[in-house]
Amino acid sequence: MQQFWPQNKRAALSITFDDARWTQPVNGIPILDEYNIKSTFYVLSEGVKLNIDAWKAAIANGHEIGNHTANHPCSGNFSFARNKALEGYSLAQMEQEFNDANEAIKVLLGVEPQTFAYPCGQTFVGRGENTQSYVPLVARRFLAGRCFNGESANDPTFCDLAQLIGMSGDVQDFALLEKHLEKTLQDGNWLILAAHEVGKECQSISTDVLRAIGEYTKRHPELWTDTVANIAAYIKSQR
Repeated sequence: MQQFWPQNKRAALSITFDDARWTQPVNGIPILDEYNIKSTFYVLSEGVKLNIDAWKAAIANGHEIGNHTANHPCSGNFSFARNKALEGYSLAQMEQEFNDANEAIKVLLGVEPQTFAYPCGQTFVGRGENTQSYVPLVARRFLAGRCFNGESANDPTFCDLAQLIGMSGDVQDFALLEKHLEKTLQDGNWLILAAHEVGKECQSISTDVLRAIGEYTKRHPELWTDTVANIAAYIKSQR
């Protein structure tokens, strides 16, 4: 790929976290700060309320707070989402989810989210012939939208900022993640990792893996590591 990234960077990496789980500010942010990695946190307001001071400190230190909806609606095939199933949602209800989440974040943390993460990585409302994509709503409202459980990095010259590929960072050993990082550098792409807990056994990135990523970024200064908003804004400026 012809040189695309700024300041002689060869590729990009964003580390993102969903739901404002309590292990993120307690176990994750200190490691990220140690390696000067600015990350994006797609928060739920109820999680933020448990540790507001830590989230405010994260913002002050350059981390991004993103919108993850107010109620985290997903397919009703997930038992926890049966009373907020996307199959029963309308586009108007999804737009209200954005509005309510943005308002709560502004009240709690004093910032307005620029980017969005699709809960459960799902981008639809309705079912059958009445299914509709809510990607256009995200495209109109946010600088970028991040999906989940994807299988590749994003080509900055082609990717749709409204539905960026996010690869799972949960329950991965570093040897596998390192292969993805190496390919990202080789291809000149943008790898977005998406994780939940930090240092727990379930749906979690381990503290050792997070440190290993930090060490990798130190060895590879040609990898631009930054928030989704900052990298997406740069890509948009080049189009």
